[in-house]
Amino acid sequence: MYDTFLLLLQVLGALGIFIFGMKLMSESILKLSGEKLRSIMGSMTTNRFAGIITGFFITCLVQSSSATTVMVVSFVHAQLLNLTQSIGVIMGANLGTTITAWIVSLFGFKFKVTAIAVPIIGIGVALSFLKGVKRRHLGGFLTGFGLLFLGLGELKNSVPDVKSNTEVLEWLASFSQYGFASIIIFVFLGTLLTVVVQSSSAAMAITLTMANLGWLNFEQSIAIILGENIGTTITAWLASLPANTAAKRAARAHFMFNIIGVIWVLILIVPFSNFIHWLYDFSTSFLPWEKLGSERTDLTNKLALFHTTFNFANIILLVAFVPRIATLVTRMVKDKDTGQEGTFQYLHSYNLRAGELNFQEATRAVQRLGGITQEMFEKFIDVYEHPDKDMSSQVKELNALEKESNVLTDELTEYLIRCTSDEVSEETRERAFSYMRVASELEEIGDCCHRMTNRAVRRYKKNRLVTDAAEKEVIQFGKLVQRFIELYSSKLDSEVSAADMEMTLDFEQAINEKRKELRKRSVGRMMESPDNVKGELLYFDIVNTFERIANHARNVMQGLPKKID
Repeated sequence: MYDTFLLLLQVLGALGIFIFGMKLMSESILKLSGEKLRSIMGSMTTNRFAGIITGFFITCLVQSSSATTVMVVSFVHAQLLNLTQSIGVIMGANLGTTITAWIVSLFGFKFKVTAIAVPIIGIGVALSFLKGVKRRHLGGFLTGFGLLFLGLGELKNSVPDVKSNTEVLEWLASFSQYGFASIIIFVFLGTLLTVVVQSSSAAMAITLTMANLGWLNFEQSIAIILGENIGTTITAWLASLPANTAAKRAARAHFMFNIIGVIWVLILIVPFSNFIHWLYDFSTSFLPWEKLGSERTDLTNKLALFHTTFNFANIILLVAFVPRIATLVTRMVKDKDTGQEGTFQYLHSYNLRAGELNFQEATRAVQRLGGITQEMFEKFIDVYEHPDKDMSSQVKELNALEKESNVLTDELTEYLIRCTSDEVSEETRERAFSYMRVASELEEIGDCCHRMTNRAVRRYKKNRLVTDAAEKEVIQFGKLVQRFIELYSSKLDSEVSAADMEMTLDFEQAINEKRKELRKRSVGRMMESPDNVKGELLYFDIVNTFERIANHARNVMQGLPKKID
């Protein structure tokens, strides 16, 4: 009993080293090139075929289909990708994750991995202590790469030999006595394994290790691999349960794509297996398999070939049906009328393992917040300009925008804090801090618009109006402030140049001077007509609020990232 418990701990420890190494690799790559990856994804808005290529490339680079899927959901939520395009990226991610199987099969069992892993870890750790952010990230990548192979080697050494554990082998063999039902059993085991370890790459490493050591034959292994393809979608589906509609649809599309693939392969399991054997034998004429692996790794090479061929064939078969899959999952996951579609799905699913790639959603939220303030100010001007009309509907809309602004600011701030605590580059971290300041200033502008609207409504209800000429001056003043708001709204998705800052200071100075001028005229009117002091005070308050909005607008421009000339 003690020996069994110790063996289990050794296997878990080896698996932990493998998973941690892969996580460190993925995070380091994201820190090195997260901005470029976001640019690649952001520019990929053409068609599903471009999406497949993009998904394959990014997953090969970050070695995590989960990270790619998380990014896809983020871009769908931010409306940078539609559902059809996102399914293409998910297809490519499925193909990209097969690279892990090839790495494990071709290098994990051919060499004495500790002889490779330890020097790589040494180089990576040394680079991690050097100056320069890129060197440190490169060091993290090499350290993770070395840990991946070290964990794989420990996993191979921890799994007991078949000859000394014949009873376990007989127990596994007993599941192969039920014909097609045996395949279903092993599919279920593969699904369960992936859900337990929460990593299809780790589950694949375990499967290939057991196959290499003789615990599993080809038929059992491919059934487990099919189960792993289902298991990796279940983890994403579970993570999307508390998330928004876009997240649920993307996760459901991932599940539909993989489950359809597993079904047709199970129906054609015999001819497809024969095709893999033939393809492997045929490839020996131009690929030196005997140099890439030994007789024992011949099986693992075939399994890696099966995994790649299955995912590639599934893409070929289903790529034409992507619009139908999108329509199906749209019907399965209905739009909500709860008003929560503006919130962050990752704030609810707490899945920030790819914060670098998710950051595009924060940018989109800042733009939305800026759009809200612009819309609120325009509605205020509309209300102020028509004292003789019933503007109750506009006031209700403005109140709803103010509530949305408060909710969005709170969630955006929490989201940015989570992003900065996640593994992101220094550039992204600095941008997150600047967005926190910008979000706070934008919320203040929204509050100012809300307060001014309430004061305007009070003026009309109590008939505390000033002269027609003074009312027109307020409208003109408001148009000047509105142009300032339009300036910062146009810069929320870009960098602020020196010319932009010069224009900002010009706006602020012009608004300050206009406020002083209108205040002076208001004081003069109060001295001439002291009976309307309350009306003038409300007028006075709105004029002062315009200046406060200008100050917040200046702070927004100062808080945004600056363009280096």
